[in-house]
Amino acid sequence: MSNAPKTPDWNHIRAFLATAETGSLSAAARQLGLTQPTLSRQVAALEEDLGILLFERVGRTLELTSAGVELLDHTKQMGEAANLFALTASGQSQSIEGEVRITASDMMSAYILPQFLRELEDTAPNLKIDVIAANDIRDLLRREADIAIRHVRPEQPDLIAKLVVEANASLYAADSYLQRYGTPTTREDLKDHRFISYGDTAVMLQYLKDLDIHITDDNFHIGSENGLVAWQYALEGFGLSIMDDLVAQRLPFMRRLVTQEELLKYPVWLATHQELHTSRRIRLVFDMLSDYLKRTYRGNP
Repeated sequence: MSNAPKTPDWNHIRAFLATAETGSLSAAARQLGLTQPTLSRQVAALEEDLGILLFERVGRTLELTSAGVELLDHTKQMGEAANLFALTASGQSQSIEGEVRITASDMMSAYILPQFLRELEDTAPNLKIDVIAANDIRDLLRREADIAIRHVRPEQPDLIAKLVVEANASLYAADSYLQRYGTPTTREDLKDHRFISYGDTAVMLQYLKDLDIHITDDNFHIGSENGLVAWQYALEGFGLSIMDDLVAQRLPFMRRLVTQEELLKYPVWLATHQELHTSRRIRLVFDMLSDYLKRTYRGNP
């Protein structure tokens, strides 16, 4: 007789995911169109199948156990896949229409999102997408955008936020710059080089100091608050620039500096409002965008 663990029922997994996302059995039951006792039994059945405790009650709220936290990310991926499968199988994705507004940094909007928009157009050709390329944080709760791509976790409690992936960035310079000023091989060498500023140099100086790069305001000779403009100055050889590896490594004349091991890591978050649970178009874009960013940053386009 096989001792393999029992395969959990998808309905039970879905009940766990809804409860984890909403933080309560009653809200999860409303989301799934179930009675609270039914949903509670499904969560309990999943715990029994897995042999672990997924939630613990703290006051009037439910909190994930360490085992629940560990399973949540995998469950979210299953939920995304199931949603996309259901839409594709039924042909509903072709009929989804309306506008979805995505806000992201100007660099993300220009360099990372185009391929995603092609995939989305193939899946849901009737959707209209408005990309708001802005480096400031737009307010999702006031509906300035429907979905935000951010590099810090959104703090508003009414938003749904998901850490999608950890991205890498490094220090780069154009061949033309290196031919003129030489190639720095240590962090100490960087004191003698020119840097591109992305807006507030005081903020950049502190950020670089935290990375053990000690330069001064005198190292910044040119810059722009517009990320695309600042990056173009780096391409033209005006100075050194920190850039997402995914963007910079597309260009053979941009060289990663110092050492290969000294990469910077930063998070990529997706955030949206509660309408994710009721709007097919927002759910579709959110799930497809999450999948696309994971594939792209992990080298599996």
